[in-house]
Amino acid sequence: MTTTPTDGHAGDQAAEKAAGQRADQAADQADAAELADAMTRAIKRIRRRTGARLEPYGITPGQGRALRTLAHAPGCELPDAMRLSDLADKLHIAPRSATTVVDALEEAGLVERSPDPADRRAVRILLTKAGRAAVERIGQVRDEVAQEYFGEVSPGDQAVVLRALRAAEARFLAEGPPR
Repeated sequence: MTTTPTDGHAGDQAAEKAAGQRADQAADQADAAELADAMTRAIKRIRRRTGARLEPYGITPGQGRALRTLAHAPGCELPDAMRLSDLADKLHIAPRSATTVVDALEEAGLVERSPDPADRRAVRILLTKAGRAAVERIGQVRDEVAQEYFGEVSPGDQAVVLRALRAAEARFLAEGPPR
């Protein structure tokens, strides 16, 4: 079988197209990795700055997350207050770690424990008045730090990044735990 010059040219074009697609795919993977690196840097900087701003109040970023989670839980008052085990689940931490966080918050007077009326072995966590005030301060600090970090980014670009992160998170959660 003889090939005509046209057949060779078509083969060259197909090879070039495949090489171009591989290069585009490699560039996309590099962009995704660069995005992940940029997000990691941003998260670290925002977390450090938030931690420094919360330090005068005696609140760590982890404790702040716990307080915000309790404050935004439906029924954060008795009898529907959040159980310690539910708080651990929502924070994606071990129950023992949640106990340590709640111990510190209780010692600071920001939460109080209450027996679960439905299950005597379970404990419910309630925000105190001081805890609610702390949630307000935490919200102000988070808003200030976010504005400082993202203030020069246009609202349109912020919306694009937020949509992309929400879509990535939804896909990640839909895939379930790693095999």
